[in-house]
Amino acid sequence: MSVLTIETLDPIKLPLVARLYKQYYPSGKAKKDELTIVGYEQANMVAVVRFRNIEEYRLLTGMLVVPEQREKGFGHQLMAHCREQILTANDYCFAYQHLESFYTQHGFITQQEQQLPNSLKQLFQRYSNSGKKLVAMQYQG
Repeated sequence: MSVLTIETLDPIKLPLVARLYKQYYPSGKAKKDELTIVGYEQANMVAVVRFRNIEEYRLLTGMLVVPEQREKGFGHQLMAHCREQILTANDYCFAYQHLESFYTQHGFITQQEQQLPNSLKQLFQRYSNSGKKLVAMQYQG
């Protein structure tokens, strides 16, 4: 199995992430005020995840592994790094239903919409009302 080199993205490299999203995940929009973690395989960016601040919480968002690089464990390596270095009980994600078990493997537990903090609840409702089939989850470690 290939091993990723994982680092916190220097904001000057944000255009590289923007290009990756444009190609593989057009709804993903990297922003300077987010914490962006990237994974490289042999100097090629193959995985990314962002953390968006919402009040005192963070929302894990924009998780992407380049399609040709999937099934190599890169998503798991990226999440393992986040567990060791970044994630706290104030971190949440709105997982697509088919990825719920992936995030469960990495310390997230499913939350009922009513359990979410108000700022996240409103955002979850907005995303859900737009037709996305999402599961609210909180990191528990």
